[in-house]
Formats: sequence, C-alpha cells, structure tokens
Amino acid sequence: MAAITASMVAELRAKTDAPMMECKKALTEAEGDMAKAEELLRVKLGSKAGKASSRVTAEGVVTSYISGNTGALLEVNCETDFVTKNDSFLSLAQAAAELIAKNNPASLEALGALAYSQDGFGPTLEDVRKGLIGKIGENMSFRRFKHFEGAHKLAAYLHGTRIGVVVEFDGDETAAKDVAMHVAAMKPVALTSADVPAELIEKERSVAAAKAAESGKPADIATKMIEGSVQKYLKEVSLFNQTFVKNDKQTVEQMLKATNTNVASFTIYVVGEGIEKKVDDFAAEVAAQVAAAKQAA
Repeated sequence: MAAITASMVAELRAKTDAPMMECKKALTEAEGDMAKAEELLRVKLGSKAGKASSRVTAEGVVTSYISGNTGALLEVNCETDFVTKNDSFLSLAQAAAELIAKNNPASLEALGALAYSQDGFGPTLEDVRKGLIGKIGENMSFRRFKHFEGAHKLAAYLHGTRIGVVVEFDGDETAAKDVAMHVAAMKPVALTSADVPAELIEKERSVAAAKAAESGKPADIATKMIEGSVQKYLKEVSLFNQTFVKNDKQTVEQMLKATNTNVASFTIYVVGEGIEKKVDDFAAEVAAQVAAAKQAA
C-alpha cells in the first residue's frame, strides 16, 4: 500500500477544500491515487465546500460562554436563516465559544487551529467548519469574537440568536443581566457621553449643522440648535444616560446606583452588522432563465 504523505494530503486539500482528515481518509481508501481520492471526496461532499466558500455569509448566530470570570462572545455567519436552526451548525458555534473562553486564541486563524471534532470531522475546529460546509452545502464562517477574563464578573444576554451582549460588572448579578438586556434593546455606543467616539459626534454635528442652516435662523441661534442636538444625541447613545427599559422613571445609571452595581464595560454583537447582503431579484432571475431556455430551443 502506498504511503500517504503530508504533501499528498495538502495537495488534495488544495484541490477540494475538504477537511484534512477527510483528505487523508480518501487517499488511504484510494491507495494513494490522487484522482481517485478526489473523486471519492466529490462523491462524499458533493464538491460543496469549494463552491460555497466564496459566497456571502450575512446570516448567522451570536453565542456566548461564561464560566466564572472567564467568557466569550462569538458571531458565526452562514448564508441563510435556515441553517441557523441546524443542530450541527449550532453545536459548532457553541463549541467555538467555549474554546475561545478556555483558550483565548489571538486570532480567527488561531481559533480555527484549536483541537475539536464533530460529526466525523476534525481534528481542528477549522476542519469541522469545512466539513460542515460540504455536508450542509452552505458557506459558514467565524466572523468575530471577544475573550473576557479579569477581576470583573460577567453577565450575558442573548436575544434569540441574533443579538448577544456581555457585561463586565461588580455588584448585583440581576442588575447586570438587566443591563445586558437593556443594551440589546437600546444598542448604546458607549458607557458615558465622554466615551462616545469623536467621529460619531462629528457626524451628528454635521447633520445638525445642515438642519440649522436650512432653518434660516440667526447664527447665534443656529449654534445653540447644533449644540442642543449634539447633547441630545450623546444622552441617547450613552448607556448610563439612557432611560432604563424596565423603569422609565430612572436612567440606567440611577438603577445601578440603587443596586450598588458598577458596569465596567459592555460588548454587543448583532448578526450581519456591517455585512453587505446580496439581494436577489427573484423575478429577474426567473425571466433570465426563461430567456436562456428560449435561446437554447
């Protein structure tokens, strides 16, 4: 029997984009015949992984894992909402979040290199991801993650599978979880007004200036209008200044003081945020197929 070398496995993997262990198994079954091994993989995976790996993944799930003062928040993307309900996909996402919490990988590449096996694929998380692409027939990718570890306690809130929040806090756990839920609902951009990024403030100031100019008010009044708009914006987007979703008679900061709780930071992930989704024109696609069929006839 022919010896299966690492270079042979690498060559087959490059051709098929199949997981490393699947390539090795195929080469072993094919007794080292590269063409036969490639055919075996095509049959097993349907050549789906290579084709799917270039497609946009704007759907997906956000998941978290917390153990004591250590935790993780992770976004895993796929192409359609249908796959977000697939048990294998969900298992992959949850396992990856736990791996992040326990291993603190430095990058997505390092995350993919961590040891993990599932559904017959492995021995790394990346091999499982590629194997599931072939099995399910849809691209999926780890988009972003954050590892938490330190002196502060952690509280997480998941709104379904599309929004995830982790709060670092000291004090009352119930209050912290309420803050996490509030963040998911109101989506603040910073803890306080002073923490709002300068570029966001300038953008808001520019919009306010344009509105003031359209109003035709005198310069001094226009200036006050602009500053008033900016200050209103800062209160609306800073967590501590927002009206608490569970009690409109107090701000989040007032609620925290009442419960002797301090929030040091929050992180929020929203599925697909910032990803340009492909919008298919179904009618145009059908028309194009009909036209092509007529031409062929």
